[in-house]
Amino acid sequence: MVTNMAGPDIKTIIDADERARGTLVTKAEVKDLNFFYGDFQALKNLSMVVNENKVTALIGPSGCGKSTFLRCFNRMHDLYPGNRYEGAIEFHPDNTNLLGRDVDPIEVRMRISMVFQKPNPFPKSIFENVAYGLRVRGENGKRMLEEKVEQALRRAALWAEVKDRLHELAFNLSGGQQQRLCIARALATDPEMLLFDEPTSALDPIATGSIEELISELKDKVTILIVTHNMQQAARVSDFTAYMYLGELIEFDITDNIFIKPKMKQTEDYITGRFG
Repeated sequence: MVTNMAGPDIKTIIDADERARGTLVTKAEVKDLNFFYGDFQALKNLSMVVNENKVTALIGPSGCGKSTFLRCFNRMHDLYPGNRYEGAIEFHPDNTNLLGRDVDPIEVRMRISMVFQKPNPFPKSIFENVAYGLRVRGENGKRMLEEKVEQALRRAALWAEVKDRLHELAFNLSGGQQQRLCIARALATDPEMLLFDEPTSALDPIATGSIEELISELKDKVTILIVTHNMQQAARVSDFTAYMYLGELIEFDITDNIFIKPKMKQTEDYITGRFG
């Protein structure tokens, strides 16, 4: 079971017997995370776990810190001056603090890939889009690249649609196909975690359904953390849900509990549409 507590010390406590049976394994543990854009504190004392091979959704009103939190996991904030982290994100099984100063952000991004709100294929061929991360990692063998690209496209449910078009520009694909291509690109380096930042907000309902189905299939192989404004989407695809407000974690629980019987009134008000 998951227990919720209000305030900055909010934690997720999973029944020890459940973990012992192997049904839940912690992939990442967030400990007292604070984040600052210059002097502005965007995240305040966040603590929670991300369970392995599960989908965890981050919900809350615009500006509550969901995307800021997501981007801490792969150190995207390092790309801009003046940003600062406090606390830790311990990544298992090797207990690496992803925010440690001695940890290379490039290595973090190899282990934790990200898919953005709008499809952002590179101005390259379909093949080279998927192979990009592999080439950055120094892998240039033709046979190996072909195998990895095909594997990633299959995992992204795109291979059948593009196998005869691999050398066409990625921009020739539809919006939904481009987003699945971006997912294939993210999968090609065999990441341990995938971050999705509102991955279907720019897509039509049919393409959205395809991406949601894909997310459900991918969690067998990779841990997923997704930001979404669509509460119905969170309810459909996630195993766990965290509700955030003004940079704080208000409640974190099994998704069904969040949507059916939330512990916190703030969460209930948001879920029922009385706020946000």
